[in-house]
Amino acid sequence: MTPDANPLLQRLQPYPFERLRALTAGITPPTAYRPINLGIGEPRHPTPAVLKDALHAAIDDPDGGLSAYPATAGTPALRQACADWLQRRYGVAVDPATQVLPTLGSREALFALAQVVIDPRAFARGDEPVVVCPNPFYQIYEGAALLAGAVPWYAPSDPARNFAVDWDSVPEAVWARTRLVYACSPGNPTGAVMPLAEWERLFALSDRYGFVIASDECYSEIYFRDEPPLGALQAAAALGRRDFARLIMLTSLSKRSNAPGLRSGFIAGDAALIRAFTLYRTYHGSAMSLAVQRASIAAWADEAHVVANRERYRAKFAQVTPLLAEVMDVRLPDAGFYLWARVPPRFGGREGGDDTDFARELLAQYNVTVLPGSYLARTVDGVNPGAGRVRMALVAAEDECLEAAQRIVRFIRG
Repeated sequence: MTPDANPLLQRLQPYPFERLRALTAGITPPTAYRPINLGIGEPRHPTPAVLKDALHAAIDDPDGGLSAYPATAGTPALRQACADWLQRRYGVAVDPATQVLPTLGSREALFALAQVVIDPRAFARGDEPVVVCPNPFYQIYEGAALLAGAVPWYAPSDPARNFAVDWDSVPEAVWARTRLVYACSPGNPTGAVMPLAEWERLFALSDRYGFVIASDECYSEIYFRDEPPLGALQAAAALGRRDFARLIMLTSLSKRSNAPGLRSGFIAGDAALIRAFTLYRTYHGSAMSLAVQRASIAAWADEAHVVANRERYRAKFAQVTPLLAEVMDVRLPDAGFYLWARVPPRFGGREGGDDTDFARELLAQYNVTVLPGSYLARTVDGVNPGAGRVRMALVAAEDECLEAAQRIVRFIRG
């Protein structure tokens, strides 16, 4: 760290994949097995033709491709496409002019939102603001809190309640200082979906203490039940909260449309928050390319590729989950493309299997990469809720995922 760098950067922890690289440094996996990576949640299904065709056409258009500066707020056509999708998917009506904002995927918006809602005047008052997030969690939540000068508070997920976040475990004194809560439904890494009663509890806390809720919903279109996952705006509307006060939902095309490289998503909800966020992003320089906007319109308007994508995941999970369940504590998640599996006790560890030993030895013996669950959580009161578990991203082709599962079974059985 250079002397003139922002000292808040020193509070950031290494990203899980950096820790995984350090864990496996020096390992030479056996060449008899092709490498299969279940460690990173990067969609690897084909990007739909409807999106790629629209992108190519937009790039070739001399008046609407790369030849003009895009507006921060996006085009009216894109905002309308996002609003139309919300109406079709959730039955929720929003004003595309005031309650929708295109973003460069969900990650940059999740990060930037904390910079918008954390009030720097709190520091002058000696009132250190708090950002509450689930534990385990997506590390952007923590980094956003730290670089906004806030203190992260980690609310544990309870395996006995389908990994529901225990919001009641947060002390009242912490809620009184909370300015932002990150919710993730379907959850990463657990795949748990928040039911209406849990949303009602969180909304009641927001009403009482005045904090903003950021609902990360990037996995919402990959699910295994007949009923699609409940969304935050949908829950608010069902409870009569149609102004979406202090509520922002975030989503993207990365998982839904297998387009992580497009960097396209949007946020929707509280009009006042979106107005403030638009002002922030005007200075932040996060306007979306016009070509990407036109491709995004085509993607949000098409559901056929989403249905096909979901069926591919369902087929993979239907094969892999029962196979792994023979040797591990693992079950089909509500949604998402992760399996959140407990490591068998024979791999050591204080309370069951050691997730880091498991990940290292699996790679060394069978050339399969998984992510230790402890890297996705923080230790609170001596407990890391991710310890003893591994996250497996079933993003590869069906045959690769099945082969990886077969190797894991052989590895565990010894």
